[in-house]
Amino acid sequence: MIENSEFLAFAERADSPEEALAQLAALRSRYPDATHHCWAYRIGAAYRFSDDGEPGGTAGAPILRAIEGQGVDHVMVVVVRYYGGVKLGAGGLVRAYGGTAAECLRAAPRLEVRPRQKFQVSVPFEHLSTLYHLLGQWDTVRGEEGYTAAGVSLRVEVYPEDAPAFLAALRDGTRGAAQMEEVERLEGE
Repeated sequence: MIENSEFLAFAERADSPEEALAQLAALRSRYPDATHHCWAYRIGAAYRFSDDGEPGGTAGAPILRAIEGQGVDHVMVVVVRYYGGVKLGAGGLVRAYGGTAAECLRAAPRLEVRPRQKFQVSVPFEHLSTLYHLLGQWDTVRGEEGYTAAGVSLRVEVYPEDAPAFLAALRDGTRGAAQMEEVERLEGE
């Protein structure tokens, strides 16, 4: 509560601008009687913010600065305001929105996401147990398997620092029968 106005902050992971704006829409419907729904998101190099009717630069930009100050990415922050009858002035609004967003982000749990390299791996059926064994030994993410007359094909994701050793172990374990091709990174990852 700041000068009879109530500020509620919400932070959630967002991996695309569409996902961030869907979160905003959900909060607008959850708090339809709120005076303002000010917000900002940062997703990699992409960012946007909105003052939602507050004086320009007093809400969305301070929320974005709070996101950047906390060093987080892939996040949408919405600050919902219920006006309490007392005008805060430009400085008061900047402090209220930025401070509320920063406090929300400080209290939020953090999830470190490390990039992985993606490979399409194909092995003949006789080497399937070797592949499964190696997938269990390494910290991998396994995609859906596809079966052909020659064997099995699946997408495998490994940390970049583990990729050379994993691929060498797969090549050695299958006596060179495994086929591995790096899948290009999707835009935005």
